[in-house]
Amino acid sequence: MRQDVPQCAKAHFFCIFLFCIFGTKSIIYMGIWQNIVKFFRRSTDTEGTVSAPQTPGPRTGDYTQFFNFFGTANTALSVATVYRCVQLLSESVANLPFLYMRLKDGIFVEDTNSRLHYLLTVQPDFTKSAFDFWKEAVENVLLEGNAYIVPVYNMATLEIDRLVLCGRNTVNHDVYNDTYMISDTINGIYGVYDESEIIHIKGHTINGKHGVSVLEYARQTLDIALTGDRETLKRFANGGNVRGIVSNDKTTTGFGEYQDKELEKTAESMDSRFQNGERIVSLPGQVDFKQISLSSTDMQFLESRKFTVRDICRFFGVHPSFVFDDTSNNYKSAEMANVAFLSNTLNPLLRNIENEMLRKLIAPTLCCKRKFEFDRRGLYASDLDSKVKYQAATIAAGIYTVNDWRKLENRQPIEGGDKILVSANLRDIANEAAVKQQTEPEPKKTKKDDKNKDGDQDDE
Repeated sequence: MRQDVPQCAKAHFFCIFLFCIFGTKSIIYMGIWQNIVKFFRRSTDTEGTVSAPQTPGPRTGDYTQFFNFFGTANTALSVATVYRCVQLLSESVANLPFLYMRLKDGIFVEDTNSRLHYLLTVQPDFTKSAFDFWKEAVENVLLEGNAYIVPVYNMATLEIDRLVLCGRNTVNHDVYNDTYMISDTINGIYGVYDESEIIHIKGHTINGKHGVSVLEYARQTLDIALTGDRETLKRFANGGNVRGIVSNDKTTTGFGEYQDKELEKTAESMDSRFQNGERIVSLPGQVDFKQISLSSTDMQFLESRKFTVRDICRFFGVHPSFVFDDTSNNYKSAEMANVAFLSNTLNPLLRNIENEMLRKLIAPTLCCKRKFEFDRRGLYASDLDSKVKYQAATIAAGIYTVNDWRKLENRQPIEGGDKILVSANLRDIANEAAVKQQTEPEPKKTKKDDKNKDGDQDDE
């Protein structure tokens, strides 16, 4: 009997053959061949014996189980909560100005003359704005677990000419040799790079070298959410189909005039007519139709989906109110949720990017003289009430002057606006005695003192 070579062995031999001929470019052909093998494997499995279901192993940063062969349906982003969480985190980071600063006279000031200033705030790459660049980078961290940025230098000026964000599934990271094999045809990046040459922004990591996607840990929760979406679509398609039982109990034996097959035909006819949108259907002969009411499981179905929303929010560190959950919140709880999001979720992500940029783009001898920082004041750009309170507090504490804030608000400076102001309720305790003497009132004169003074003048 002829024994076929396993598909995995064929794929292995073909990958070795491509690597020997094309080198690093063979990664692309490997991926195409593996997709072809998976596609034809489905047909061979159905023809042969049915194999036992296999539990998928851990796949770092891979969420291919959430979409079909062509990747157009049932993706992780098709879950509304996942889409909102990813959009919220990525756009919150991209909305903040990313500043490159240098030390001058003991303080860090923005270096607008550097090439990095233009790359970080305007256009990092030829076809991407700064907003799109950082939005996509954060999305890669959340969905893939890793974001890879390649700084390309100008050979003439030895300055960074562009920052290239590698596409998904174009980087093979060797954690043992600390090298990165890149084959990005869209951005034109090929070759093997050392760890110091790649800006590697990692998500949650186990070994400190490679990040793990959030979807890897939330796989079961997302499967429940996707199943709930499909079930909801099935139940409410065509306005919600009527469910019931067709029977004939008019006779003591059998079904009378209607045999089993005829009764099945009647049930199929009624089901198709209900699916087509008909509301009133006639029943032939002595056939009875009893509608099935919703069970307790059906009644709790939509209620159970709320817990799935909150579970997904826990994985991404986002409060349910940010994904428009119908949880009742008052003003105080919403304010505390906003503070918790900024300090516990968004700030660690910003710090991760700032530290990695400083580590890879600045020499160790200049680490205390250069600085990358997201301007977190942009978080209050649309919240005018909180913005005014923050400005007033910094002016009262002497941190900013009036002209400092007018400059940030693109307003002309005013006369006397450069003076540092402090609250009148605060003063040095060492000057308390002097202040008391200056403010102590003089004793009031009495009529007796005036008479004594007149008497003295008469004696003279």
